[in-house]
Amino acid sequence: MDFGKAIARAKAILASPRTEWPVAAAEPASIGSLYTTYIVWIAALPAIAGFIKSSLIGTGFMGVHVRTPIGAGIGGMVLQYLLSLALAYVMALVINALAGTFNGQKDMVQALKTVAYSWTASWVAGIAVIIPWLGWLIAIAGAIYGIYLLYLGLPFTMKCPPEKAGGYTALAVIVAIVLSWIVGLIVAGVIGTAAYTGAAMTGTHLGSTSDNVTVDPDSALGKLAAMGERAEQASKEMDAAQKSGDTAAQQAAMNKMMGAAMGNDGDVQALSTEQVKAFLPETLLGLKRTSSSAQRSNAMGMQVTEAHAEYGDGNGRTLTLEVTDTGTAKGLMAMAGAMAPEEERSTDHGYEKTYTADGRLTHEAWDTESKSGEYSVVVGQRFTVKANGNAGSIDELKQAVASVDLSKLEAMREEGVTRH
Repeated sequence: MDFGKAIARAKAILASPRTEWPVAAAEPASIGSLYTTYIVWIAALPAIAGFIKSSLIGTGFMGVHVRTPIGAGIGGMVLQYLLSLALAYVMALVINALAGTFNGQKDMVQALKTVAYSWTASWVAGIAVIIPWLGWLIAIAGAIYGIYLLYLGLPFTMKCPPEKAGGYTALAVIVAIVLSWIVGLIVAGVIGTAAYTGAAMTGTHLGSTSDNVTVDPDSALGKLAAMGERAEQASKEMDAAQKSGDTAAQQAAMNKMMGAAMGNDGDVQALSTEQVKAFLPETLLGLKRTSSSAQRSNAMGMQVTEAHAEYGDGNGRTLTLEVTDTGTAKGLMAMAGAMAPEEERSTDHGYEKTYTADGRLTHEAWDTESKSGEYSVVVGQRFTVKANGNAGSIDELKQAVASVDLSKLEAMREEGVTRH
């Protein structure tokens, strides 16, 4: 098996779906070959990332940092991976069974191609779970793009009329959500809620559209189409640069293609560690800064800078403040922020909710028993500021976030951005 071919197909279906879907649909294949040459490799990405996040990095919630034991983490990773492979086949059965309803042609191999290549966006975006707090937003954006891929692909693989693709897609997505929820519950039973969240993120998948379908450019689907067109154009420039042999042109084209796949209309460089760390104050709500750190990483093509500081009074009261520049994921952050649903849940001892306030996506959680929680905001559709730890109330955590110069941070949203 040539893993490079699987990666090349993944890049092509994400960057130029309009031209790649007819090629993929026409290729000879079997259920076995689709699994061994593509699905088993790409589907492993979110499972591995989930293990890294849950067992190696850990998850923070309401001031408590938790890591899943390595053994349980490995078990959950393997279980999630195997269930995702099974889920792909079940969804292919569903898509094949629905073909006649939407005037398509039943073909199990083509149905599995539909699932494998449209779910690529969700599988790849599932890697983002390793990014603190932002991972679920990027995963949502990947799932949304996957729905778009499914919409584009059905007319080619299942031969349904383009005007029927919307209904076909909608019904398939509903079934996928239900099945993914069931998979999430199973994984959660093995390694807990954190694994359930990761499994749920990677379970909703997207699709592609036909050249005969037109969409409103101002609609969510229209924006996704524009994103796909930018990625397709960047892919063409990459091909031309490779043929020219110009190394500099190849690097520039690669950067443009990566940016387009991330939803950007230009190159984005994350801020330096010094720039982000400068937003962390010396004192926070009367507490002295006891430690601070910052790092700039380029994990799996996503450039992110994060600064982190601890504050305390020496008597057990502690607060943590984090400022993050999503960098390369800026475009996906904007899309995810615009489409993320508002939600709220409560328990006997607290609550958690996500909503939009003053145009900023906001997340807060509070536990009345431990007197701890967290409060986070997305600034300029690029940066996040989060405070968590022990406090008198959630209002103190809101004050902690407000202690950061959010207006100055928002004014830097275009810094490091080079438009094409």
